[in-house]
Amino acid sequence: MSESWTYVCTTAELLPGEMKVVFDEVTQAPIAVFNLDGSLYALEDRCSHEDFELSAGHFDAAEGSVECVLHGARFDIRDGRALCAPAYEPVAKFPIRSADGMIFTRDDREDC
Repeated sequence: MSESWTYVCTTAELLPGEMKVVFDEVTQAPIAVFNLDGSLYALEDRCSHEDFELSAGHFDAAEGSVECVLHGARFDIRDGRALCAPAYEPVAKFPIRSADGMIFTRDDREDC
């Protein structure tokens, strides 16, 4: 588990309806950070159906979901749960911290 927070960007650089990808400084896990109407969420940037970048797909800010471009699996960005086939397993959700106009995240899984 990574104890160190990874800098994502400033709050001004991630506007509502946008996403940004970073790599955890310790585990190198790809993390997609989403701004959903001013609330920030972070998910592992990997589809649970097939190991592919979720960030390559469409972030639907109206629905709060991201769709994998490879096979169309969709995930709720708030909790990582799979919303439709072919994915049935959730994607990992990570903590977000915002301080002094900066956004941070980290891979907090026990077994990476």
